[in-house]
Amino acid sequence: MRQPNEAVLWAALFHSDDQVMSDEADLSTEQPRACTPPRLPLAHGDAGRPQCDSRPPQPRPQEAVGLITLTRRADFLAANGGKRAPMPGFVLLVRARDDGDPAMRIGYTVTRKIGGAVVRNRMKRRLRALARELLPESGVQGADHVLIGRAGGIERDFATLRGELVKALGKIAKSPQAHPQRDRPQA
Repeated sequence: MRQPNEAVLWAALFHSDDQVMSDEADLSTEQPRACTPPRLPLAHGDAGRPQCDSRPPQPRPQEAVGLITLTRRADFLAANGGKRAPMPGFVLLVRARDDGDPAMRIGYTVTRKIGGAVVRNRMKRRLRALARELLPESGVQGADHVLIGRAGGIERDFATLRGELVKALGKIAKSPQAHPQRDRPQA
């Protein structure tokens, strides 16, 4: 008896003739059922969490009491005409609004010169944390405050930045006029 060639065996194995591989027609097209039933809410609700909480909502920790964030470009430009206190990590601009509203407003600016988006966002987060901590007690009532991030602000320690903001707010409170270098007579 003659042995079949190896190529013939491989061809018979992968041949798609209906007579050779007719067992595929017997496979079921139904999908197997899930072992666990799908999670549906019960008629009496979810017992894990109360549906109606009787406590009033608490303020979020990132919200500083009495601070409103500046969003309009005109407000930032107007603040540029106020008092300024440059520090190594940032520049603080303060401009009294004189509208009778005692609320303090705050704006944050970090330019692309400082770094990419990740660096700028990190710097803005640090400036926001500083403002949340210090402005409600030490800020100027009824004024717009703008913190402009500088390149040195990212590497500086947070405690150092806090000390600089306290110093800048004290400097602003003592200064009698805005932009002393710009108020000189033109020659």
